[in-house]
Amino acid sequence: VPVDGSRWLSMREVLDSLKEKGHEIVVVAPEISLYIKPTKNFVMKMYPVPFTQEELDYTFWRSSQDVFAEGSFLERIVKTYEGVKNTSAMFLSTCTPLLYNKELVRYLEESKF
Repeated sequence: VPVDGSRWLSMREVLDSLKEKGHEIVVVAPEISLYIKPTKNFVMKMYPVPFTQEELDYTFWRSSQDVFAEGSFLERIVKTYEGVKNTSAMFLSTCTPLLYNKELVRYLEESKF
């Protein structure tokens, strides 16, 4: 169950190495993500989340814009805080749909994930 972003980019190399050694790889991820996409190297089990790809993209774009925003130090800190808070809330909102996805949880239990 990867976390999107740089952690996933690092993890993907490890998964590719495990696949080369004959391991079966199953990745559980939200349907909407920045970098976690299906490949032939692993089975992808996806679940719905309460936001769109556009909303996710905008949240990260907005955060990158805030880094270079004009204003006082305090204004920039407040904008950065708001951006981190919004991004964290979005990532947190991916947990509940996973835990309440009965079909996916049943698959994970049956496969001793």
